[in-house]
Amino acid sequence: MRKFDYTKLPDELMHYELMNLISAIHEYKGKQELFIEAKPDILESMLEIAKIQSTGASNRIEGIYISDERLDALVKLKAEPQNRSEREIAGYREVLSLIHENYDHITPNTNVILQLHRDLYHFSPSSSGGKFKNSDNIIAETDASGKRKVRFQPLSAFETPDAVDRLTTTFIEAVNADKYDPLLLIPMFVLDFLCIHPFNDGNGRLSRLLTLLILYRSGYIVGKYLSIEMIIENTKETYNEVYMTAQLDGRKKTTAILPLLSITLKSS
Repeated sequence: MRKFDYTKLPDELMHYELMNLISAIHEYKGKQELFIEAKPDILESMLEIAKIQSTGASNRIEGIYISDERLDALVKLKAEPQNRSEREIAGYREVLSLIHENYDHITPNTNVILQLHRDLYHFSPSSSGGKFKNSDNIIAETDASGKRKVRFQPLSAFETPDAVDRLTTTFIEAVNADKYDPLLLIPMFVLDFLCIHPFNDGNGRLSRLLTLLILYRSGYIVGKYLSIEMIIENTKETYNEVYMTAQLDGRKKTTAILPLLSITLKSS
């Protein structure tokens, strides 16, 4: 049984580079309210641009592509989706908007995660949206010779519901205890979520939405105005490799923290 423990962080996290990053992010966080009050018109424009960029980038990371014109129409005008890719993008748009507008009232527990996943596939009624995976899945890759190999084996479908319950409960307890900075806890939570890989599809996209949700709930709302997903897309090879390495060896979980903090800091 996989354990989730956020009550004691590894000593490696008390690294000067991490602490400097967190200190800088806190400094930017302290300035964001002043900017929001002083530049509301500019921020409104940035908000609309970031929605489009975030929706497009997070889906492109998963190989979901549409034209810029259709992306604009789907996000800005809420146009009716016309094919599978557009249905998945429209679902992401809906969940992103929900998080932007209601993050204070959305606690990342099991039921909420299921609801967000259901909404992610709202425009794909035949999908398994809102339901945990019904069969075991693997993370595989194809090498240069065309040979497919397994890189990571997530938790089984049988173990998944209980694992997500324990994951969310222990994480919420750790956040409420206020012992450690959320900036350290969030990437650990996301990594554990990806190690479970709780759904047949949509795990990567939902992990990025959960990252935004928890950042917003912790007071870091920069992702509303500058697309963190687009920054992830621009560094996705490094980002994916770090997370894959950490999934392959739980003892290396701390290696996933620095890249995510760097991404958050750059977006500030």
